[in-house]
Amino acid sequence: MKRIGILGGTFDPIHNGHIGLAEDAMRQAGLEKVLLIPAKLQPFKLDKQVTEGSHRLEMARLAVLGISGLEVSDHELCQERISYTYMTLEDIQCQEGPDTRLYFITGTDAFLKVSTWKHAENMLRRYSFAVGSRPGYREEELTQCIGELKSVYNTDIVKIQNRKRNISATEIRQRLETGKSLKGFVPKAVERYIKQHGLY
Repeated sequence: MKRIGILGGTFDPIHNGHIGLAEDAMRQAGLEKVLLIPAKLQPFKLDKQVTEGSHRLEMARLAVLGISGLEVSDHELCQERISYTYMTLEDIQCQEGPDTRLYFITGTDAFLKVSTWKHAENMLRRYSFAVGSRPGYREEELTQCIGELKSVYNTDIVKIQNRKRNISATEIRQRLETGKSLKGFVPKAVERYIKQHGLY
């Protein structure tokens, strides 16, 4: 059975933390590839101003250039709807067929709230998860959450030891506003694109 990872997000902008999580998940969960899918409208960020989708998509494409197994999809940007994870997984599953197992890749903080997501029960019954974690960070809480979800829904959940990258898109935007370097925060091609287009 083919195993494909799905990493969604606003990616405003995409950064090395996203890329590191995708690569770690691909290796540790035995995934053939990871699709990075920029969101059109994230349900938890409807009140926030977001950079135009075409820019976020192009930055994502530049970020994965030359990285084997990482691909970018415009699936959510093409939809006239809020980007609910369950609906995206359903669409991708239809495209890939029944011989493909999808792993939704997420971080610890988001995963601990998974039961509040739209269609959470269906998603936990039908799909698998790769959860990025760091030693010592909410470890007991995460282990307990994984155990409970596996016992209730029989969900396939892989804990990923994620390379520690304390990077946030908010911090990147703040660094740009104050003229600080983005070295180590985003791929060089992404930094060039941001400057060429006067983003943030």
